[in-house]
Amino acid sequence: MQFGIFTVGDVTTDPTTGVAPTESERIHAMTQLALKAEEVGLDVFATGEHHNPPFVPSSPTTMLGWVAARTERLLLSTATTLITTNDPVKIAEDYAMLQHLSGGRVDLMMGRGNTGPVYPWFGKDIREGVNLAIENYHLLRKLWREPVVNWQGKFRTPLSGYTSTPAPLDGTPPFVWHGSIRTPEIAEQAAYYGDGFFHNNIFWNKEHTEQMVRLYRQRYEYYGHGAAEQAIVGLGGQVFMAETEAAAKKYFRPYFDNAPVYGHGPSLEDFTEMTPLTVGTPEQVLEKTLGFADYAGDYQRQLFLVDHAGLPLEAALEQVEILGREVVPVLRKEFELRRPAGVPSDPPTHASLVAAGPESPFHLVEPARERLTANAEG
Repeated sequence: MQFGIFTVGDVTTDPTTGVAPTESERIHAMTQLALKAEEVGLDVFATGEHHNPPFVPSSPTTMLGWVAARTERLLLSTATTLITTNDPVKIAEDYAMLQHLSGGRVDLMMGRGNTGPVYPWFGKDIREGVNLAIENYHLLRKLWREPVVNWQGKFRTPLSGYTSTPAPLDGTPPFVWHGSIRTPEIAEQAAYYGDGFFHNNIFWNKEHTEQMVRLYRQRYEYYGHGAAEQAIVGLGGQVFMAETEAAAKKYFRPYFDNAPVYGHGPSLEDFTEMTPLTVGTPEQVLEKTLGFADYAGDYQRQLFLVDHAGLPLEAALEQVEILGREVVPVLRKEFELRRPAGVPSDPPTHASLVAAGPESPFHLVEPARERLTANAEG
């Protein structure tokens, strides 16, 4: 099973000091978290993609390329690659290039994005968000799987005799997750292609997460990729840990109370009760995280958010240290002890996809997309 951290890259004022990091300081902090993740034995570092303040990670491949050059084992991913507002031609080029530079240590998570103004900034209509996600991803798959692409769609100019360069490393495209918090059509899209489904799982109650993951699993089986319990699932989570629950809450409370998105809303105690947020001891994080599989099923990737809401870099680095040294080794053991035979332990990696050879469905051009489009529109 893969464990790691993800960052959304928010530039938020530290409520305890009144000081906000500069954009440069925040970018530097994100890279330091990635290096710490490898140091302590985590598997994955993922960065978000945002094009609006107060966020800074507008160019994920630039950041991940920097991290790739300074790490040897860490898998590089995205917490969202905006399939709706990015040109799929550029996505194909950028992530194939990152594949080569990192020796295949890359996958990516496609998402629609949840910031409305971004769509017109990139010449898109948010009302077409789902249809953009479907068409753009269909084109991206062709670009990674066909040496010469002839294509015409609704949302960009046609392609005639186009070859994407560089081609994917070893002729094997990166593994793709489809990330969604609330959009059933994205779970359907992930299932249709047999790709992974990642539920962010940091804001919502477990009943909602269970419903979304169940839909994906059922449709994964419907499309013939395997049994529902074999579907590739990833979950997010958010933690803050200290030696005692009281100490963790005392430190984290001002950051929670003023956090973007959920600040000035429910109390820390209520939010912890309702969502996967865990503020307490490493033992409490273990107990709650192990419970995710009770409602989401046995899954393959767990990522934690540890640097949100203005937390100073030193505190975030300490959280990564605790995860790597104390929490994740126990999670690895316990999750594997409960995993039924036949359920994958890990999501596909570059090495496993290469080993699967050209017969793997990840190497094939998919059939016509009309069936998926009809399901989404229905």
